[in-house]
Amino acid sequence: MKSEIRHFIVENYLFGRDNGFGEEESFLDRGILDSTGVMELIAFIEGRFGVKVEDHELLPENLDTLSSLARFIEQKVFLAKPYAA
Repeated sequence: MKSEIRHFIVENYLFGRDNGFGEEESFLDRGILDSTGVMELIAFIEGRFGVKVEDHELLPENLDTLSSLARFIEQKVFLAKPYAA
């Protein structure tokens, strides 16, 4: 999942050049994403991973690093799965 997200970010915001940003580095602080970029990233996440990101979930702690974004998506995917008895 992280590699897919990294690939999307590199191709769409870093012009295909992976500058080796760390998993805990802030997208906003590094200037990788702005508010428009965040919305494009949300559209990618929703389409690729089949989850819905609610307005109240649009928080830096969910979306501002590769690690936090992957954790957030994993949690959303887990909660979306039907309970198997």
